Amino acid sequence: MTFISRLVAAAAALSLGACTTIQSAGPSQPAAAPVRAGVAQSQIFVAAANPLATEAGMAVLRRGGSAADAAVTVQAMLSLVEPQSSGVGGGAFLTWYDGASRRITIYDGREVAPAGASEGMFLAADGKPMPFGTAVLSGRATGIPGAVGMLALVQREHGALAWRDLFGDAERTARDGFTVTPRLARMIGGGFPQNAAPDVRAYFTNADGSRKSAGDRLVNPAYAGFLGRLAAQGPDALYKGPTAQRIVARTQAGPDGGSMTLADLAAYRPVKREPLCGRYRVYLVCTPPPPASGVGLLQLLAILERTDIAGRGPQDPQAWFLFAEASRLMYADRDRYVGDPAFTKVPVEGLLDPAYVASRAKLIGDRAGAPPVAGTPVGAPQLAADRTMEPMGTSHFIVGDAQGNVVSMTTTVESIFGSGRMVDGFFLNNQMTDFSLQPRDAQGRLVANAPAPGKRPRSSMTPLVIVDGEGRFVGAAGSAGGNAILAYVGKTVVGAIDWNLPMQDAIALPNLIARGGTFNGEVTKFSPELLQSLLDRGIRVVPGQGEDSGLQGVMIRDGRFDGGYDPRREGRAIAEPAPAN
Repeated sequence: MTFISRLVAAAAALSLGACTTIQSAGPSQPAAAPVRAGVAQSQIFVAAANPLATEAGMAVLRRGGSAADAAVTVQAMLSLVEPQSSGVGGGAFLTWYDGASRRITIYDGREVAPAGASEGMFLAADGKPMPFGTAVLSGRATGIPGAVGMLALVQREHGALAWRDLFGDAERTARDGFTVTPRLARMIGGGFPQNAAPDVRAYFTNADGSRKSAGDRLVNPAYAGFLGRLAAQGPDALYKGPTAQRIVARTQAGPDGGSMTLADLAAYRPVKREPLCGRYRVYLVCTPPPPASGVGLLQLLAILERTDIAGRGPQDPQAWFLFAEASRLMYADRDRYVGDPAFTKVPVEGLLDPAYVASRAKLIGDRAGAPPVAGTPVGAPQLAADRTMEPMGTSHFIVGDAQGNVVSMTTTVESIFGSGRMVDGFFLNNQMTDFSLQPRDAQGRLVANAPAPGKRPRSSMTPLVIVDGEGRFVGAAGSAGGNAILAYVGKTVVGAIDWNLPMQDAIALPNLIARGGTFNGEVTKFSPELLQSLLDRGIRVVPGQGEDSGLQGVMIRDGRFDGGYDPRREGRAIAEPAPAN
């Protein structure tokens, strides 16, 4: 049995004994105590990036809904109150933990390129990629939305309530209005290309011509109307009929109109996949496989397990040095090899092979050197260097129901307000710009993440679930943040498991994103002494794109809920006793 076959078997059986272990090279602090069987079933919980979404999800759970039901409700609300990050016009990956069988299933709701897409769809007449800001606003930027179709499949398989009863809170809030939050106001007033788009300007402009600001009321009757149709008609309300016609018209319109058709929308199907699981300390960490980047996160953890990071702590500069260098090695491999497995061979087995991981870990020296290059794991194809640009965006939420089922879902319209184009009160994604705009290098070699008709762009989303040796739920985590998601989630896992921090503290740890030759981080959250120690090791930490993570995390410690939300956003994590039957 191959290494990956053993990992897949571990995912199916949820048995750590079936999984090859990558041993740590140094001491480890005691990890958080695993949940006792049955304890998690006495609690319901939601952690999401906006209090209205958290409360809406909890309301569903309180009336006996499942985690799948609540996920539909949370997404419907986020699409309204956090439109800069996710929505029904975007896509998602969902990791489902089944409380009864202890099985984990991945639901892939990633957007798909239209049948009329092409390898050179973002190339100008001179053969060079169009400017990224131009590509983002183009009609070509939008892929076939997947979140609604995926959630409909999950809810059909795991729901306890009727689909039509899951949209009331979001529909009322859209019709009655909600208060613009400080973070949404920052996005409305930010210097993003989308803020010049006509639909964005119209939606966020007051009657007196001023832009919406924090504290203003925002109503969205068009979205309320769409949710009413979605509740009554199911996903066909998006993929067929008048809304589908408006999506096609909006994406085909200039500038740089796209090729999406009604047939493309009607043909969309979510994909169920086996989880990609790997051991970390005494746990099994399960993530989505390609085209998501779970393989990158697992490789990062495997490299770190061969260091002594667990015996250190958040005030130790060597711990952050190790994290940064392991991150750079992981990103070099992830960027080169990960793409849609239906179109490119992704050497997942080779990337996670213990001997290969050990060879990568040995590259960590005493000082940071030149940017590492991708390695050559077993099964690696010859591919060009990646040119993908992936800005911050996205949202993550976690739901746990009374039956012990858990949803860990990362959802996105890609960058801020997606493509800036709006239909029926929601923004359309710009997910096609998650492909490499430059599909080939000067030698004609193809990039793994090059555009192609029917292809799903590579994603950094890694909604994970953690279980113990008997398959019992231990935790879940995920984040927003574009390509920085892997660093955000990796940092949180290290903080919560290796350093035994409360989840809220693990999430609040400073962010450090080391990729290629750059070391972006929250400079003001590191002490001057720690920054100097990193500089002595060859790492100069500089501010990047704000390191605007959007982490949500849950751990079950000694049978007690330990949840957290990212203080950099406006989320909330709530847990309470499950309702009596």
